Amino acid sequence: MYRARLTLTTALVCLTHALSGQSVYPTGTTRYDPAKALNSFVLFTGGDSIARLIDMNGTTVHEWRNAGDLTTLIDPRLTGGKLGHVLVTLSMVDIPGTDLVPGVTGRAAQSIGELDWEGNTVWTFGAKAPDKLAYQHHDWDRLPNGNTLVLANTVHPIKGFTQPRLLDDVIYEVNPAGDVVWTWTAGDHLEEFGFTAEQLPLIRNSDSADYLHVNSMRLVGRNHWFTAGDERFRPDNVIISSRNANVVAIIDRKTGKVVWTLGPNYASAPPSDRRVPRPLDR
Repeated sequence: MYRARLTLTTALVCLTHALSGQSVYPTGTTRYDPAKALNSFVLFTGGDSIARLIDMNGTTVHEWRNAGDLTTLIDPRLTGGKLGHVLVTLSMVDIPGTDLVPGVTGRAAQSIGELDWEGNTVWTFGAKAPDKLAYQHHDWDRLPNGNTLVLANTVHPIKGFTQPRLLDDVIYEVNPAGDVVWTWTAGDHLEEFGFTAEQLPLIRNSDSADYLHVNSMRLVGRNHWFTAGDERFRPDNVIISSRNANVVAIIDRKTGKVVWTLGPNYASAPPSDRRVPRPLDR
């Protein structure tokens, strides 16, 4: 009986400790197995607006101190062989009246830019953006022609939606002079994503203004599907993913049409065949 009470007491103490949560956390590299990990570098931006390049032991080997929220390394093949160029958020701005999504403030990227290894700004976008506001979020991509694809937001009404204004996703192609030379707006292509007739009204009547929330965007790049003759996979087409809509889509750069999707719906599988990935709808 005594042993049972002791075991129960020990279990309660362990449960209480687990529920209380951890209050002290390790810092720096906590595990590095060179035999299993690629010996490389990691680039990230912290909350102090400093972009850091660290090695696998967590040692900072370089900093870009005037970086903002996001940082991406540019392939040296696209900078004339110059190493250490990064795309960064340069400045943020508060936008009164654009708190469209509950819990999300009206704070947006005012300008973005390219920094060299020394931290000098060699390219910017924002001053020539609509409303002089880059409104960039989540992703960007330097193109082989020297232009830059910028994933951004735009705030506007969309016909057929209950919300008076939507936080729509837009893609800009920006040239080295900071001019927008191509624009794609998601709201113009809603019926091309593969939503059913029953789903479209649910999207249009949603109480969330952030109806798609696209959070990645890149060129498709070289691939064997295009080599085999599938024009949808042209290397200069754009592939995006939408978190809220559960869809990955390829955009034809020539027409702006959505020409391929993964999701938003999947064919149901019998219980005996619940494999991942499952058979897709397209």
